[in-house]
Amino acid sequence: MFSHILIATDGSEHATHAAEVGIELARTLGAQVYAFHVLMPLAAVAYLSDVIQHAEDSYEERAVTRAQAHLSAIRAMAEKVGVTAHGGYAFDRRPYVAIVGAARQQHCDLIVMGTHGFTSLDRFLSGSETNKVLTCCDIPVLVCH
Repeated sequence: MFSHILIATDGSEHATHAAEVGIELARTLGAQVYAFHVLMPLAAVAYLSDVIQHAEDSYEERAVTRAQAHLSAIRAMAEKVGVTAHGGYAFDRRPYVAIVGAARQQHCDLIVMGTHGFTSLDRFLSGSETNKVLTCCDIPVLVCH
């Protein structure tokens, strides 16, 4: 059925729950997992401030470190139950585009995501990344709440 599952994570409880569900599904199906984290790029003004101040640990380094920690946690969860897992991250102002792009690039046949459970009005006013993935993607999406 599904052989390569992308698990989108932002490190939240909802994303961790989705990872647990996705990993269990992968274990049951004998699938592999690709964990993916999207980082927001730093605004140009803040970036220049980092450069001017010669910050020892720039925003980008801190963001990558956080992403790697989230991805490592998912890989550890997968390895614990015998599921092959690898992962990656990308900087993008539109996380839903990065998620769909990573799923296509990695040849994933399912995307697993958590949702924070916004109401219809919240989704209408601000949008949600999960909703945006659902509306622009031709790959099946499993939404965990």
